[in-house]
Amino acid sequence: MIHGSQSEVDRISKLLLKRPEVAWRDQDSIDRQWRELNYLSRPDYHTACTEYEAFLELLREVVPEIHFLPENSETGPDSVYVRDASLVTSHGAILCNMGKQQRQGEPAAVGDFYASLGVPILGEITGKGRLEGGDVIWLDNETLVVGEGYRTNAEGIRQLKKITRGIVDEVIVVPLPHWDGPADVLHLMSMISPIDHDLAVVYSRMMPVPFRNALLDRGMRLIEVPDSEYDSMACNILAVAPRHCIMLAGNPLTRQKLMEEGAQVWEFSGEEISKKGAGGPTCLTRPLSRGE
Repeated sequence: MIHGSQSEVDRISKLLLKRPEVAWRDQDSIDRQWRELNYLSRPDYHTACTEYEAFLELLREVVPEIHFLPENSETGPDSVYVRDASLVTSHGAILCNMGKQQRQGEPAAVGDFYASLGVPILGEITGKGRLEGGDVIWLDNETLVVGEGYRTNAEGIRQLKKITRGIVDEVIVVPLPHWDGPADVLHLMSMISPIDHDLAVVYSRMMPVPFRNALLDRGMRLIEVPDSEYDSMACNILAVAPRHCIMLAGNPLTRQKLMEEGAQVWEFSGEEISKKGAGGPTCLTRPLSRGE
């Protein structure tokens, strides 16, 4: 039995990943699909696999148990970004219902794998409800924050509230901006990555004022991502433990701010595996258990 947790920052003890060799399969598969998937440009398969292995080596230094999703004919290249297909609570997993049509097969595939691990399914988002994991963060053990935008809708949030009744005390809904439109990958985690219980990296220009004020009212310190580093995914940072994090290389200003707050920071190159598909280190990972 793998137990979940309700945190974005406690030490990761069990982790779910999917290798690009399994999700992307080969260069021909990427060549056929990257435009339809709205990637920024054509990824190079072999370079992406090399980048991923470097990322994996960082994870293996700190995460004792890593599980890998197997190949599934109902999933495509985006399934490498495993965060989006499910949520994990301390009572089991919640299967999402993807807002991106090409990703509709991912939650069922993840659910099948959870069954093999003994992870209970607490519930699933169905029907017209849409919910993606990149739109959901644990602000603390009793508080969920959900972004409502093109990937997650009001019906999906209603179902999430029903499933988590009795598990969380509060669900904060954050309206997301139009930004670059429905085809863009814009999640709640495009504007915030928790680094510790009292520290988060944010892109405030994208934040609704009530949400930003709510973070400050809770005593959180906010590290501001500069405009020059937003497109290079400086706001997408994975906390593997409190103030221990992994981010994409090429964001020196944000990295320096993290270090000034006492954070230990590891970097990897994600030009192919992350930037072109708009999926950083948080997107590439689904923590199954934290804090053990």
